Amino acid sequence: MISVIIPTLDAERSLGLTLSALVPATVEGIVREVLLVDGGSCDATLQIGDDAGTRVISCTKGRGHQLAKGGTQARGPWLLFLHADTRLEPGWSKDAEQFITRHTNQRKAAAAFRFALDDAGIRPRLLEALVGLRCRLFKLPYGDQGLLIEKDYYEQLGGFSELPLMEDVEFVHRIGGKHIYLLPSKAVTSAGRFKDKGYVRRIACNLYCLALYYAGVAPYKIARRYDQDGCRTTSNEGSNAAS
Repeated sequence: MISVIIPTLDAERSLGLTLSALVPATVEGIVREVLLVDGGSCDATLQIGDDAGTRVISCTKGRGHQLAKGGTQARGPWLLFLHADTRLEPGWSKDAEQFITRHTNQRKAAAAFRFALDDAGIRPRLLEALVGLRCRLFKLPYGDQGLLIEKDYYEQLGGFSELPLMEDVEFVHRIGGKHIYLLPSKAVTSAGRFKDKGYVRRIACNLYCLALYYAGVAPYKIARRYDQDGCRTTSNEGSNAAS
């Protein structure tokens, strides 16, 4: 039913948990296949994927390229795009299955999960609340919340653009808020990038890049500034503009 597409690049620290969260849905037959679209990992990422029975596809590094490649290679009628540092909480497959039952063949529906961080304290809870508010008001989930979409509709929209940054923002806008639904389950993503750079600095950098995007600045220029400011923690990292 669902092809899960995960772009990877040196993701050994988080990939095991991400894949483990998919096992129950695979046993139930809800997940048909898991594709790792790898941008040239030098750590144990490929071994972890191979041990888990995933289908590994090599690709030019860059999340936009990898997501686009995975979308064309997936065999299932529904696609779930998921970051390698994001694990879905138990019960996610039930929510996904109910959504699929309601929206199959409607061609204009996509879904994302609620945003959560694997960190304790006030700052992560505040950030989660702000992301939740944005999603409720503007229906604008981004890549670290996952994206579930029927393959026919995905192809009708033209799929992910092969952008160096902001590929998730650009695609969500093409879908349009009125066609996006938020599922009850959480997508729990790694807080490592916030801990490494500091919550305030990281959020400020993301918001600045997002503002440049909405101002019409070319994504490759934003990506260059993103790197100059030291916001990118790995070369595979997307915009994470949701946070």
